[in-house]
Amino acid sequence: MPRPRGRTGAERPVGTPLPLWLPAGCALALILLPVLGLFARVDPARLPALLTSPTALSALWLSLRTAALATGVSALLGGPLAVVLARSRVPGTRLLRGAVLLPLVLPPVVGGLALLYLLGRTGPVGAVLEQRFGLTLPYTTTAVVLAQTFVAMPFLVVSLEGALRAAGTEHERMAATLGAGPWLTFRRVTLPMVLPALVSGLVLTFARALGEFGATITFAGSLRGTTRTLPLAVYTEAQADVDAAVAMSLLLVAMALLVIVVARPRAVG
Repeated sequence: MPRPRGRTGAERPVGTPLPLWLPAGCALALILLPVLGLFARVDPARLPALLTSPTALSALWLSLRTAALATGVSALLGGPLAVVLARSRVPGTRLLRGAVLLPLVLPPVVGGLALLYLLGRTGPVGAVLEQRFGLTLPYTTTAVVLAQTFVAMPFLVVSLEGALRAAGTEHERMAATLGAGPWLTFRRVTLPMVLPALVSGLVLTFARALGEFGATITFAGSLRGTTRTLPLAVYTEAQADVDAAVAMSLLLVAMALLVIVVARPRAVG
């Protein structure tokens, strides 16, 4: 189909319908104005001290460490899962895909309860871990990583599976006809082909893990230095020092913007 051209032969730009600008502006305001309200609430003179307080720094370091670990676990487990969902023809794959999407639609606190009743001391898996190996998972840093992985890994699986389906299997079939085995084909053909989507999915996974609250507080609690991540610290400080809570909220906003605005375009560009 030929593209519309003007009198000079140049391509005519496609404009945005005017009626869309008003709801688009309202949507942008709904997102930005509450965040800007945080800046209006905090006292600029106290902001440096609040951001460098032991409570804020401890929560920030714990959040970065656990979010990075959760992203790594998601890559090790969610990456293969995405490949299986995209490439296998096993019966029930559609049902498995729906199960993977559950953490995206369930309230995070429900995920935290599910982890607690599975891996807690009275849970079917938690009881075995404690009796045979002496491991107790709830209210530990490991519990934070598990909770973050539960809610964040689907972002990686969805991104990577979609990229695999969009890429098709033509190049993989060509590699197979040249004598490459499945593992060599995956390493030399499939992985480089979907690498941008993989990196983008990892960025989204890290960002989601960094902001996780509901599953973490339910399964891991809020123990300073052990399980109190930055979102939990914001909730705790809001009950005692609102300025400290707002300052840590701004720190979390800055971290999220750094991850999404800076890292993601580089991943997909």
